[in-house]
Amino acid sequence: MPASSSNSFASSHSAGSITDVAGIEVGHFSDTRRPTGCTVIMARDGAVGGVDVRGAAPGTRETDLLAPGNLVQQVHAVMLAGGSAWGLAAAEGAMRWMEERGIGMDVRFGTLPIVPAAVLFDLPMGDARIRPDAAAGYAACEAASTAPPAEGNVGAGSGALVGKLFGVHRAMKGGIGTASVKVGGVTVGALIAVNPLGDVIDHNTGQPVAGARTEDGKSLLDTRRALLRGDSPKPLLAGTNTTIGVIATDAVLTKVQANRLAMVAHDGLARSINPVHTMSDGDTLFALATGRVPLEGNAPGMTVLSTMAAEAVAIATLRAVQAARAVTVGELHIPCAADMAATRG
Repeated sequence: MPASSSNSFASSHSAGSITDVAGIEVGHFSDTRRPTGCTVIMARDGAVGGVDVRGAAPGTRETDLLAPGNLVQQVHAVMLAGGSAWGLAAAEGAMRWMEERGIGMDVRFGTLPIVPAAVLFDLPMGDARIRPDAAAGYAACEAASTAPPAEGNVGAGSGALVGKLFGVHRAMKGGIGTASVKVGGVTVGALIAVNPLGDVIDHNTGQPVAGARTEDGKSLLDTRRALLRGDSPKPLLAGTNTTIGVIATDAVLTKVQANRLAMVAHDGLARSINPVHTMSDGDTLFALATGRVPLEGNAPGMTVLSTMAAEAVAIATLRAVQAARAVTVGELHIPCAADMAATRG
C-alpha cells in the first residue's frame, strides 16, 4: 500500500503542535490512490483518556471505556481516520503494531493496546472502495514521531471538505491542523481533522475563511447568514461530515478531569466552525493526559486548562484549512482557503 508521512504544503509550526506535549507522538498515512488516510496520536507509556461526542452522527470505537466509571484508566493511542465507518479498521493495525512492541495493558494472557478511534466521511473524494484499513493504521504507527506533524492534505485530513450544506460542488478543502498553548509550565496541544458541514471561521475576526461558496464559486457564501436569510440547503445524508480530534496535555489528570477537558475543548470548535455539532456531523474530541506535570503549586488548574484546550482547538481548526491545498478528483475540483485569499487579494 503506498504511503506518505509528509506534506509539501505543510505550513510552519509557529503556533506549536500537539507533539509539544511530552509523551505524545503523531504519525500520518496518506493514501496516494485517492484523498483519504489516517492519523495516529500515540502515548506509548499510556495516558489517562477522556472523550466527548457532540455531533449527532458519530463513527467511533472504544469510547465507552473512557467513561469515568469504567475500568480502563489509560489508553495507548487514538486513531483518526477517513473512510467513514470502514476506516475504524485502521485502529486494528495500530493495535497490531503496538502489540508487537509490547505496548499496552498487561491482561495476563498478552499485552492489550487500548486504541479508541473516530472517523470522518470523505467518500465523495474518488473511489469510495478505497479507505483506511489495518495496513494503513500500521503504516501510520510506523511513521509516528515527536516531530511537529504535517498539516493540510495529509492523514485523516486528506479527503476532508468544509462547507457542504449547499452541495459538495460548492465546498472547499478541509484538512488536519495542530497547535499548542503553554501556561505555567503546562502544555495543552490539539490535533484536529476538519471535515464539517459548516464553514470554518477565523475565531479572531469572526469572518469565514473556508466553507460554502456562492453559486458561481468565486467567493464565500457565509453559511450562517445564508441560512438565517432563508436560503434552502441541499438534502443531507447523516454522517457525511464530522470534525474529529485529540487534545493532549502533560498535566496529571483523573479520568473525570480528562472527560471534562474533552467536553470544554468543543468550545474551540464552536468558535471556529459555524454551524457546528449538527445532525449530519459526528464531531468527537478525545483528551489524553500524559501526567508529566503535576497540578500543584502555581500550575494552572482546570479552569485555565479548559481555556487552553479551547484555544488550541480553535487555532488547530483554522490552521487545518490554511494549510490545505486544492484538489481535483475526476470532474470535481475543490479549491482551498489560499485560493480564495489570492482571489480577494
